[in-house]
Amino acid sequence: MVHSHEHTTQKSHSKAFAIGIGLNTAFIGIEIFYGLIANSSALLADAGHNAGDVLSLIFAWAAIWLASVKPKGKYTYGLRKTTILVSILNALLLFGAVIAIAWNAIGKFNNPEPVAGSQVMIVAGIGVVINTISALLFMKSQKDDLNIKGAFLHMAADAGVSLGVVIAGLLIKLTGIQWIDPIMSFVIILVIIWGTWRLFTDSIDLALDAVPKHIKLEDVRNFLLSQDGVKDIHDLHIWAMSTTQVALTAHLIMPKGFKDKFITVLQHQLKNEFDIKHTTFQIENERIEKKCKTDC
Repeated sequence: MVHSHEHTTQKSHSKAFAIGIGLNTAFIGIEIFYGLIANSSALLADAGHNAGDVLSLIFAWAAIWLASVKPKGKYTYGLRKTTILVSILNALLLFGAVIAIAWNAIGKFNNPEPVAGSQVMIVAGIGVVINTISALLFMKSQKDDLNIKGAFLHMAADAGVSLGVVIAGLLIKLTGIQWIDPIMSFVIILVIIWGTWRLFTDSIDLALDAVPKHIKLEDVRNFLLSQDGVKDIHDLHIWAMSTTQVALTAHLIMPKGFKDKFITVLQHQLKNEFDIKHTTFQIENERIEKKCKTDC
C-alpha cells in the first residue's frame, strides 16, 4: 500500500530539492569556469565536492519518489532498494573525484603557478551564500527524514568548505604564497573522504541487509519480549528496504494465543518507537517452538 504521508513528503520537499539542485548546479559551472581562469585547484576541488553533493541531493530526491511507487510484477518490494545501490555509486564517483582533485593539486605543488586570489574569494563567497540558502531549505524538516537530514548536512558542510576557499584566497592575496591553494585542495579532499567513507560503509551495510544504524537490535528484541503474552522470540530480522524504510520479521512464542488487535497495536508501536514501518509476525505456541528445537 502507498502511504499518504509519503505522497505528502514527496510533494512538500520537491520544491526544496529542485531549488537546491538548480542553484548548486549553476554554481558548479561558475566554479569550474573561474577555477580554470584563476588557475585555482581549490576552486576546482570545491566544484568536485559540490558536484558530489548535487548527486546526493538527486539521489535523496529519487529515494523519496521511489518510496511512493507501488510494487508490481516480480518487484514485490517495489524499487526501494535502488536508493541503496545509487548511494554506493555516489560514493564511488566521489572517490574518483578525490583522485582527480589530488592529481591536480600535486601538479600545482610540482609546478607552482600564480593564483588570482581576488577571483577565488569572490567565487567562493558566492558559494557560501548559495550553500547556506540550500541548507536553510532543508533545515525545518531534517529532523523527520534521514534523506532530508543528509541533504541539510551536505549543504551546511559545503558552506563551510566554500568559506575555507575564501580564506585561502585572502591568504594568497595578502602573502603571495601560491602553495596555499593546493594545500586547501587537500583540506577539501579530507572533508570529502571523511563524508564519503561514511556514506560508502553505511551503503554497503544496507546492501548486505544489516540492521540500520539508528535502530538497536537488542532494544527491539526487549521491546517485543515485554509485550503481554510473549514468552520468547526467534528469527528476528531487521533490514532496510531503502534508505528511508525499514522492515522487520519475527517469530513470537505466545503459548496462550493473542487478541485480535495485538498485531495491529504492535505494528503501530514499532512504527512510533523505532520508525519500523513494514512488519511481519509469525505467532507460535510452546509446542511448535519445542518441535522446532529438535527438527529445525
